[in-house]
Amino acid sequence: MRERTIASHFARAALGGARRRGYDYSELLQTLGISLELLNEPKARIAPEQFASLLQQLWQVLDDEYLGFGDGPSKRGTFAMMCHALIHCSNLEKALQRGLLFYSLFPQAPRLSLTREGDMTRLSLDDAALWDPDHFLSESLLVIWHRLGSWLIGQRIRLEQACFSYPKPEHGNEYDLLFPCPLVFSRDRSSLLFHSRYLSMPLLQDERTLKHFLERSPADLLARPDDGDSLSSQLRRLLSRDSNHWPDLESIAQHLHISPQTLRRHLREEGTSFQELKDQLRRDIAIYHLRRADLSLQQIAEQTGFSEPSAFHRAFKKWTGLTPGAYRAQET
Repeated sequence: MRERTIASHFARAALGGARRRGYDYSELLQTLGISLELLNEPKARIAPEQFASLLQQLWQVLDDEYLGFGDGPSKRGTFAMMCHALIHCSNLEKALQRGLLFYSLFPQAPRLSLTREGDMTRLSLDDAALWDPDHFLSESLLVIWHRLGSWLIGQRIRLEQACFSYPKPEHGNEYDLLFPCPLVFSRDRSSLLFHSRYLSMPLLQDERTLKHFLERSPADLLARPDDGDSLSSQLRRLLSRDSNHWPDLESIAQHLHISPQTLRRHLREEGTSFQELKDQLRRDIAIYHLRRADLSLQQIAEQTGFSEPSAFHRAFKKWTGLTPGAYRAQET
């Protein structure tokens, strides 16, 4: 139930390279249960597993792990071979350097670099040569390298800052799913900043765990949100423990041993609110059940804390641009 849905923007953006290549993806979308109406609704959401399957299918049909956004294609299997090249390194720094060296052997590959800045390390991406109007490949590369590094050492690498070489895009409010840290836009290069202490950590993975990891990667790395350590993330976890009982802000504040005013202020600093987090969870629970047709609309309304189905209908349309009935019809 804690699965966070994916904004339709990312599915539309992922298909941009396929359109550029002249690939007709209508049959593919039909197979995945993603309707064009759903895809073209700006506020609509899709399930993480649908998004992961979409990426995997696009990699396969285009035979390009850059999905048509790079200066040149990256044949399927390149990412896996890079992972095999670094899996026996003794620590994270050597693994990342070997992975970046691997990609530097391909002249048309996007350039990434690792540099020290005092106690911090910056992973930078030169995205100037990319055809990437929606910044899909830039975002994906940063997310993949961050999450790959975290997987290698068996713990999440906490990001201190994420910088982007472009102004904040329209879908920038979705970045808390990808980069739960302070964001800076319109910089010379896109980059991630994290503490250098992670670099000396040993790799906890091996060939056996890598085989399982590669069965669904890197699609899974992009389809799941970053379960960060921000206050917003903590609240999502608390709220999702029991969706049949929706605690109020005062109860949450008491649980966290802070005042309601302090809780509101911290959430405001993170660019969100208690009501917004609660609505996101209700939206995602509703979509979960609408896709599976396991509950009636009345039952889903009750599950998401609405006493009246009409109030649920109005809220769901506000969240996604579609009524619950219309959304369910798109999924069947």
